[in-house]
Amino acid sequence: MPNQSTNTIYTFSAPLLDGRQVSLSEFRGRVMLIANTASLCGFTPQYKGLEALYSGYHERGFEVLAFPSNQFGGQEPGTDAEIGAFCQRNFAISFPVFAKIDVNGPQAHPLYRFLKEQRPGMAGFLTGGRIGWNFTKFLVDREGKVVSRYGPARSPESLAPEIERQLQGGIRS
Repeated sequence: MPNQSTNTIYTFSAPLLDGRQVSLSEFRGRVMLIANTASLCGFTPQYKGLEALYSGYHERGFEVLAFPSNQFGGQEPGTDAEIGAFCQRNFAISFPVFAKIDVNGPQAHPLYRFLKEQRPGMAGFLTGGRIGWNFTKFLVDREGKVVSRYGPARSPESLAPEIERQLQGGIRS
């Protein structure tokens, strides 16, 4: 179990679509946008906006991390290989896409339990921070702290000013 007193995401790891285990400490010092995604959702076109943010800011220290989940309307029914092929074929995704996970409930990935604890959302006190739908997004600063949570209707492009602020802020000592 990660050390909750550190309040950073660097103690977590998860497998990519190809099965390779990745520690989030590999992204230390980078600003991250973490999103739960799905291939058959009305918000799926947000992959395009996520890729645009990634390609526009990656060289300045920005990452997008996608975590597919089938917990909302069965909108991510495919295998990890099928998810990867879909992302490449339809959106030419170049950012890391992780293996399918649960984001809510008893089998929720520890990273998502942590994200929800850090930023439970507007009704978090009533819902325990529950993720409401696909394409909920969390912004993480260069120190690995969760600084913001955005609902699915918030377009990736609209997050550019906050990402810019985080990138300019650098690592605080």
